[in-house]
Amino acid sequence: MAGQNIRNRIAIGADHGGFALKEKLKKFLTDHGHVLDDCGTYDGSTCDYPTIAAAVAAKISDGAAWRGIIIDGAGIGSCMTANKYPGVRAALCYDLSSASNSREHNDANVLTLGASLIGQSLAEQIVELWLAKECTVERHLKRVAMIGEIEAKAKASAEGGACECSDAKKVLAATESRATEHRSSTGIATHSTGSTIEKAMSNPSNSSLPGSLSGEDFDRIAARIVQIMGGSLRQACECSSCGPNCCEHCAEKDPAAVRELIAHGASRIGHGLGGGRVEKEVARFIDHTLLKPEASSQQIEQLCKEAAEFGFASVCINPTYVKQCADLLRGTSVKVCTVVGFPLGTHVADIKALETRRAIRDGAREIDMVINIGALKSGDDDLVYRDIRAVTDACVDGRAICKVIIECALLTDDEKVRACVAAKKANADFVKTSTGFASGGATARDVALMSEVVRGAQMGVKAAGGIRSYEDLKEMVAAGASRIGASAGVAIVQAAKGQKPSGDAVAPKAAAGGDKY
Repeated sequence: MAGQNIRNRIAIGADHGGFALKEKLKKFLTDHGHVLDDCGTYDGSTCDYPTIAAAVAAKISDGAAWRGIIIDGAGIGSCMTANKYPGVRAALCYDLSSASNSREHNDANVLTLGASLIGQSLAEQIVELWLAKECTVERHLKRVAMIGEIEAKAKASAEGGACECSDAKKVLAATESRATEHRSSTGIATHSTGSTIEKAMSNPSNSSLPGSLSGEDFDRIAARIVQIMGGSLRQACECSSCGPNCCEHCAEKDPAAVRELIAHGASRIGHGLGGGRVEKEVARFIDHTLLKPEASSQQIEQLCKEAAEFGFASVCINPTYVKQCADLLRGTSVKVCTVVGFPLGTHVADIKALETRRAIRDGAREIDMVINIGALKSGDDDLVYRDIRAVTDACVDGRAICKVIIECALLTDDEKVRACVAAKKANADFVKTSTGFASGGATARDVALMSEVVRGAQMGVKAAGGIRSYEDLKEMVAAGASRIGASAGVAIVQAAKGQKPSGDAVAPKAAAGGDKY
């Protein structure tokens, strides 16, 4: 069987908790041209999930099937069981993001689903996406190969013999072959001597090798270790926002603390604003923004060029352009920011969370989400909190910054305070004044009020809407804003340098709606 073409052969199985969903997925899969090996259960009667999971995993391990799908109540137990088999990389997936990640990053060959967690429609979407994705990026292929090596070493150790790692070497060779094919197809040069993967593993400090860990990778690993151990690798930060453990965003989130440090003689700040003299780092306050519905791909490209040239904090664009911006800005300090639930905020929380995860997957590192304004005005503060929390949780998972747009122009002062409190409770990183689509934009009064509410909570305030000049920016910063959303970012920076604003910026004031955001 292993020598046959098994490309479309899928082993599928379910216990009694997943039987109904399995039968529905069988029809879905056969309709899409796949050949199925049904490993049970066959009638929905009570059975033990490890038996079913083992039957599916064995077919993958033996090379009798291309992919495996296992369904039980939660998907957890089946995943644990399947991963006991050599060569099996089982992943529990519960949404489209986890399905895509498990294939592209981990080359999962077995999918487990929880029938009590997801319905038929989502299950079909997950399966379709999971089967379509491929693991092709060399650094991910290298890490998948490392899983095989660890498995082989563990097996040898358990058997009490010397570890020759023959299985791991086979996996490494196969993975290197796939990586070479991918490099050839994409025009990336191959190495003529030795395995790229083996070189990287034997000399992880050699950052020039394709697929080797970057400094950012090591930083993330170190930060996670510190989190687990409850310690800190960073020098203590004494700003009022952070206390003893630095949050890395002091200058952005607590500009008052930065100004106080400067007043005491500090001339350079190492976090947030890029290390320059803060009063001159105008560009670092600005999210260069283009959210017009008619914005073209060419305009987005120009936006990114300007952001990189002037050193803006981020570009803020609609979700459809996230991947384009991430590609264009790779290697620069400019982050990609996008909007969720925009501009009305009336999407249900689950959809906002899904939109967030997809945006992060595409390359967004900052998310501006609009609250459920109607719920706030109805007095349902708990719904507002849960709405924000759904997005902030997704941002935490994706290591992204979350900014909460409360749309000040539509709110009373009491409602503004309640909205900021909900954002603070949900662990958001920023509160933001406006979408730019309502009747009014940012005012210094609103910024001051919001700054007061979130003071001491390691949160920043973003002013957006109607900020067209350097004078507008200075007024907002003086009121407590630590980020500015502006489509006229180029003109503002040029004015700050004493230059006459150029007439070819991507969103000039004369453009329809161009100064709105």
